[in-house]
Amino acid sequence: MYNIFKFLKEQWTNRRLIFGLAIYDLKAQYANHYLGVFWNILQPAMQVLLYYIVFGLGLRGDRGDVGELPFIIHLITGVFPWLFLSSAVNSTSGAIQGQLSLVTKMKFPSSTLISVSLVNSVINLMMTTAIVTFISLINGYSSPLHYLGLLYFIFASIVLTSGIGLIMSSLVILIRDMKNVLQNVVRMFFFVTPIFWSLNEANEIMHVISSFNPFAYLVMNYRNAMVLEEAPLYGDTADHIYFWAVTLFIFYVGVHVHYRFRDKLVDYL
Repeated sequence: MYNIFKFLKEQWTNRRLIFGLAIYDLKAQYANHYLGVFWNILQPAMQVLLYYIVFGLGLRGDRGDVGELPFIIHLITGVFPWLFLSSAVNSTSGAIQGQLSLVTKMKFPSSTLISVSLVNSVINLMMTTAIVTFISLINGYSSPLHYLGLLYFIFASIVLTSGIGLIMSSLVILIRDMKNVLQNVVRMFFFVTPIFWSLNEANEIMHVISSFNPFAYLVMNYRNAMVLEEAPLYGDTADHIYFWAVTLFIFYVGVHVHYRFRDKLVDYL
């Protein structure tokens, strides 16, 4: 528990640095682009269009709506949170490796680089979620009170992805193959998460897989909060207990792996 408190203290003590670096990285990323940060909306929109053509018009054919939602709305509320989750996992996993020279030259804990990546991902999420909120309000989906479920989604996602990032940010330096492994695992989770398909239409096997998939739990919570008229949180008590048991275990392991190797990572490069 000492390492967990130490990690949380580092993030709080360096909160201004974290937000400052996150804003700087965001500006630097699009410094020479004419459209600037608008790409944070344009890129997800282009992916939604591609997936709609392939999965909506191609594979689904004449099946049309998904329950009470048009397929395009179902797709948007799956792709946008997934892009946030996959971006958070990939960016936090490479955060220390990409900025290791900065850590060695400046006196601040490398764990803050994980938080910088997460803040960047959350900023991008809020831009795309603004679109979803507008669509939801115009069409009368969900309920404004249910939008509070978005805060739960963000908090739960941060805990899970920071845990994964703490583990993988060390492993990708210690074992170079882990970067390729991570990319393939993330790609696999994309297809077994109800993004372009619906749990209501899925067979028994996909239901079982989804019940053990923490990313499915998070995506469904985002969808419930933003466009569905059901309870603002997805799942029953067992789903919540399972998700948080897995998430807190990953976070616990991640913190200890990070402090176990962080002073030795330079020697492995």
